Amino acid sequence: MIRQQFSDGWAFRAKVNEFAELSRSVPAEPVTLPHDAVIVIRRDAGVDGGAATGFFPGGVWEYTKKFFVPQEWAAKRIRIEFEGVYRSALVYLNDDLAGRWASGYTGFSVKADDFLRYGEENVLRVEARAHRDSRWYSGGGIHRPVHLIVADPVHVALDGIAVTTSGIGHDRAVVHVATTIENEARRLSTVTVETTLFDAEDNVVAVDHAPVSALPGEDAVLRQRMTVPQPALWSVDSPSLYRASVTVRAGEDVIDEADTTFGIRTLELDAVRGFRINGEVVKLRGACVHHDNGVLGAAAIARAEQRRVELLKQAGFNAIRSSHNPMSRAMLDACDRLGVLVMDEAFDMWTQNKSDFDYALDFADWWERDIEAMVRKDRNHPSVFAYSIGNEIPEAGRPHGAIWARRLAERVRSLDSTRYVTSGVNALLTVMDELKAQAAARRAEGTGINTFMSDAGEMMNQIGTSDLVTERTAEVFATLDIAGLNYLDGRYELDQELFPNRVIVGSETFPTRIDQLWRLVMKYPHVIGDFTWTGWDYLGEVGVGRPQYRDEPGGFMASYPWLTAWVGDIDITGVRRPASYYREIVFGLRSAPYLAVRRPESRGREVVSSPWAWSDSIASWTWPGHETLEVEVYSDADEIELLVNGASTGREPVHRYRAEFEVPYAEGVVTAIAYRGGAETGRAELRTAIGEVALTATADRPVISAGVDDLAFVEITLVDRDGVLHTAADRRIEVTIDGPAVLQGLGSGNPRNTEPFTASAHSTFGGRALAVIRPTGPGDIRISVAADPGLTAEVLVTVEKIA
Repeated sequence: MIRQQFSDGWAFRAKVNEFAELSRSVPAEPVTLPHDAVIVIRRDAGVDGGAATGFFPGGVWEYTKKFFVPQEWAAKRIRIEFEGVYRSALVYLNDDLAGRWASGYTGFSVKADDFLRYGEENVLRVEARAHRDSRWYSGGGIHRPVHLIVADPVHVALDGIAVTTSGIGHDRAVVHVATTIENEARRLSTVTVETTLFDAEDNVVAVDHAPVSALPGEDAVLRQRMTVPQPALWSVDSPSLYRASVTVRAGEDVIDEADTTFGIRTLELDAVRGFRINGEVVKLRGACVHHDNGVLGAAAIARAEQRRVELLKQAGFNAIRSSHNPMSRAMLDACDRLGVLVMDEAFDMWTQNKSDFDYALDFADWWERDIEAMVRKDRNHPSVFAYSIGNEIPEAGRPHGAIWARRLAERVRSLDSTRYVTSGVNALLTVMDELKAQAAARRAEGTGINTFMSDAGEMMNQIGTSDLVTERTAEVFATLDIAGLNYLDGRYELDQELFPNRVIVGSETFPTRIDQLWRLVMKYPHVIGDFTWTGWDYLGEVGVGRPQYRDEPGGFMASYPWLTAWVGDIDITGVRRPASYYREIVFGLRSAPYLAVRRPESRGREVVSSPWAWSDSIASWTWPGHETLEVEVYSDADEIELLVNGASTGREPVHRYRAEFEVPYAEGVVTAIAYRGGAETGRAELRTAIGEVALTATADRPVISAGVDDLAFVEITLVDRDGVLHTAADRRIEVTIDGPAVLQGLGSGNPRNTEPFTASAHSTFGGRALAVIRPTGPGDIRISVAADPGLTAEVLVTVEKIA
């Protein structure tokens, strides 16, 4: 089998009606996949429903690729595999419809044989569209990789190797490899299948071979059992991987080869001992994440996916929930390698729309194909511990919704019985009619939206623990292995009494309650973890986590020019926000205190922010023109002493991992000292950026690989002469590139931003910006950054040819 990347050499343009092209022509521009068609569009403050999508409009786009097909391939079987096209993809070969796919997130392949012209140039054309079909920024176009697959008529099916393990002990493990052989020839065929298992160092650890006969037009499944001695077990702390390599021979000729990575580990789950991997209890320190890559938009370039996983794990998370769609292959691979567990989610809606033209229009016809595509892709990834069949499904609290839940869950189990099934259930949706009546009463009483949102957490728990919710969610939870509770921590203790065999996960929770939530997770074994909304900030649902005040208009989402949700522990460029360090302390992973200062403009104002919103604070002691500041110190100590330039301003007790001070501002150093039982346990400090501003540029790696999968991330900062970040001296910076590369994206973490990510200039935010460089070939790349007045920085990245 020839499997080659098919992601370069494409042309892209907005789709135009063929009759309209008689009067005007729309030129195409060259692009390399993965590509986001939406991130290049100018945002529009007046776009319908724009707050949900970041004020990016939708559209219809056309991608084309010309490629030569050798005459000798006429005897082969040729497929084109798409990992993700958003959305309602139509695939044409030489202007004939060769395939279509409804979902924007699951992979599919198109059989190309009957549409190709052998010995000639061929044209592949893909249409994609996005229009009022998402509650967040979806992006658009071919946002995940594409592959060309050329195989003999008898071959291993795509994703046709399924690996499971049993009998796992310190001295051995039994590995079951089920390989599906497809026979697309005209006659019965008998082949020999040899499967070899390799460890992480590429040592052979087991081999098995057997003959397989398949009738024409039928599949044959070969099941092989092999014993691996002294297995290295996969876990979040030691993510050991193996590889299964399958070779298919007809006589002495090799006619196909395929492989897959996998891990050897056990999963156990019950309400008494909780969730266990290899017999050890694991509490899930979880992050919900959307699929966009910030300044890259929705493009799932492999290096960007891996970097997100790296930074999330460094921040203390050991699990990710893909919200609310199946995770990309590249991100799953990164989770496997780095030891991060995955709750992979299938759908955000079933039969009821959440947006005007969303997937609910396709669900009844397409759900089974999408479930199969997700499970087939995920089943060998040791990081995947659970499949989520849905998120906040409105019909889940009714009998027909429960029927759908059971149908989905059983289909998942029939495809993969080794993982657990869950779903994120929001109790409010199960009693929506009753809530509408209450909302009308609140409006009559004159209760404003700000007050309602600031009390949302308590309100959700009050409703969620009612007898009515208990009754309406009982059946849907009975279809699941793990009850996913969205914003329902009030049920954790209650359900232990009412449903003693129910296992719970906080599938979506408020970041501002993490201390209370984590205490419950650690207290109750039937509560296996917490997934905060969110681990990484995202485009769209603008301003749901913004600070809000009594003296300004409120609402769930903000207005233009808000761009991001501003609700992530990590911003869209990968910079950790104060909430991330607070969470790390709550998790017990950080002993040192952490200092943050509230922006002075919030001082004296009554805060009525939603429970998704952290305080409006940053780690900075550079506040020219201000006399008094409010300081937050996060710590697990008993009390904190705060010093300004060595002089104590007093001590404050720590409450809910936080101590607060109001102190006079003076340039220099502010220091927090933590005490427990009267003894110092740690300290932290912030320094003022003083004097002239300098510009720095630092690449995440000095050497990267040529090809479509790699990127260089260049962090751009404004600092003083001692390297202190200058948060009060933002500049507009410009990036130029000399060498075999393009500027794939440039931006900052600013949640209120009118600047595009596709230009060569952008303003810093809090003294920071991020440039993303995509190589176009081997060689040296010189990235130069400039800002007024006369500031420059330069960094060199070497691109090595792929062996």
